[in-house]
Amino acid sequence: MKLLTYQVKQGETISSIAQDFRISTAALLQVNPSIQSVIYAGQHIIIPNLPDPSTIPYSIIVYIGAKKLELYRLGRLIRTYPIAVGKILTTTPTGEFYIVNRQPKPGGPFGAYWLSLSKIHYGIHGTNNPSSIGKAVSKGCIRMYNQDVTELAAAVPNGTRVTIIR
Repeated sequence: MKLLTYQVKQGETISSIAQDFRISTAALLQVNPSIQSVIYAGQHIIIPNLPDPSTIPYSIIVYIGAKKLELYRLGRLIRTYPIAVGKILTTTPTGEFYIVNRQPKPGGPFGAYWLSLSKIHYGIHGTNNPSSIGKAVSKGCIRMYNQDVTELAAAVPNGTRVTIIR
């Protein structure tokens, strides 16, 4: 399996990248033997256990302002979902992320499904408060109706690219 190649961003460390991708630093160093103790912005590193996104037919674009999530298959829009996003003090992060793991029925405010993004503490999840969809009310996560996040989770594998745009 061809693995995800990640480009290091300014300020990231081996340990912060490992945390974002929910892997150990040892696992990260094992698949990247050329890395010593210092990494630099722009460097490319391999992320173990995640497929190269170019091998996945799906991609996701989240539009924070429009409060919608678009699901693409082979570059074609196949579904648009309404979402809730982060409030002013806890905004949804922008940029390019990947789905790194998942948890069905996480319970509580996370609703029917949790899809972890490659930024620690952030994900796409269901809700126990459906009236929040369409609003800027979360702590930065992307919140969906439970039936929508369950449908999305069934379609997209781990490693799917998620682009979040203001």
